[in-house]
Amino acid sequence: MASATATPDTLPAWQTLQQHAQALKHVHLKNLFGEDPSRWQHFTRQVAGLTLDLSKQRWDDDTLEHLLALAQEAGVPGAIEALLSGKRVNVSENRPALHTALRLPADASLDVEGEDIVGAVHDSLAQMERLVQRLHAGQWRGATGKPIRHVVNLGVGGSDLGPLMVTHALADYRPSDIHPVEVHFASTMDGSQLADYLSRFNPETTLFVLSSKSFTTIDTLSNANTARDWLIGRLTQHADLPDASPHAKPISEALILRQHFIGVSASPDKMSEWGITPDHQLMFWEWVGGRYSLWGTIGLPIALVIGMENFRELLAGAHAMDRHFREAPLEDNLPVLLGLAGIWNVNFLDIRAHSILPYDGRLEYFAAYLEQLEMESNGKSVTRQGQAVNYSTCPVLWGQLGPNAQHAFYQLLHQGTQPVVCDFIAPLKRYDEVEDPDTRRHLKAQHRLALANCFAQSRVLMLGNDALEEDGPRPEHKRYRGNQPSTTVLLDKLTPATLGALIALYEHKVFVQAVIWDINPFDQWGVELGKQIATDTQAIIDGEGDLGRMDASSRGLIEAFWAAEQA
Repeated sequence: MASATATPDTLPAWQTLQQHAQALKHVHLKNLFGEDPSRWQHFTRQVAGLTLDLSKQRWDDDTLEHLLALAQEAGVPGAIEALLSGKRVNVSENRPALHTALRLPADASLDVEGEDIVGAVHDSLAQMERLVQRLHAGQWRGATGKPIRHVVNLGVGGSDLGPLMVTHALADYRPSDIHPVEVHFASTMDGSQLADYLSRFNPETTLFVLSSKSFTTIDTLSNANTARDWLIGRLTQHADLPDASPHAKPISEALILRQHFIGVSASPDKMSEWGITPDHQLMFWEWVGGRYSLWGTIGLPIALVIGMENFRELLAGAHAMDRHFREAPLEDNLPVLLGLAGIWNVNFLDIRAHSILPYDGRLEYFAAYLEQLEMESNGKSVTRQGQAVNYSTCPVLWGQLGPNAQHAFYQLLHQGTQPVVCDFIAPLKRYDEVEDPDTRRHLKAQHRLALANCFAQSRVLMLGNDALEEDGPRPEHKRYRGNQPSTTVLLDKLTPATLGALIALYEHKVFVQAVIWDINPFDQWGVELGKQIATDTQAIIDGEGDLGRMDASSRGLIEAFWAAEQA
């Protein structure tokens, strides 16, 4: 990492890249391809069931050589080792960032400050597996004796986005020989998602998972308190339920809390204080950041959907990428190359918008997951030494499913004034397991259609008008400038293992960029300020604070709410 006296933009390789960018900035991608017929081979790498195609980036061999030199000067190799060996890379909170330890195999060892943590990690997975097996066997029964049918995960941020994304992506891997348990997610503090579930679910067969690292997140606790009161209000009156036995007896609150809540947190005392029995508390650790936590017990909803065997395959795929990240030379290292492409775009080509475009409906939530992973990690403007940066860091990320986005914001990509770099993501194979031959044929044809659109869009973004057959002059409103860079990530097939590798690829890419920018990707103090001010504002809305100290706009908004409430 850059020293306390040298910022990244003063490193020799950074200076060289600035000069190099001036020469390459106006070179069109179509010319780069025209000059090098083997460009795809030069800029494509494969590992862990993934193919990373960086040939449509606006760079050449010299660019990559200079970027690799920058990675060396910024200390990327040493930083990778520090991350994976448990050093205190989270400098502002003085602790390691060991999400990679959550996916180490059981026979591995990792000594962190005198303690081998692998055993504790696998103990937590074993406890989670026992809970999953009870639910899958139909042996987990609610307070009235009926088996649980609905599990609602109450969490926000990393306790929601990761599990939601993975459960949706891997729904095809749901075991067929288990008691049917449906998994749902409620994250919004306004209660809208939860209200829908409470209006439809039977309290006797509903279980809630409270997922919060600190167990103080107001979004999650507000939903949890509503769920608790809903259960207690209905189940303590069990004798009054329509299908209750004539001999039904009142049910205690303690039994309701025991049978209808699981807690996942790094704060067991707070879970116990809230009312969750110790047997139903799943642990994770302060050295796991929330947005990096799906690999451990926060992944309980994932395991409930796909089973523990597939969950362990997810971990194995991520671990394969971890090993590659640690062992591969920089010039063949997928996370390093992907990270360097981002550095080149943001800091030297001045492209500060990044769109994530999966061409598979199962990856519907992948863009939202990456928005948090990247922007919460690298949306920083202060170096690790506390100096204000004078260079750009994380770009703005957004995206959605590519086939849908083609009918939404691709207009801007092709003809707008804002340069955007795009990541296209797709599996090569799909639908082989569909039994009916006619249905399989139709679905495989639709998959080919999706791939055709994926490949065509990156081609048109690259070539512009030159992607079209020449058919005479075109008016300006039908012209396409091209020269928009993109990356394509192909999965051999979307499986637990390849999805694990894909997620880990982006995790490590974020870390590589943070090292070069000399920022800490493992804290999120910008999130904390809003929470603090919201607490103060809530007190004023509730009539317990001083409205007079608010600014004119905030005062007017609060008064508007009071007026609406009294109307």
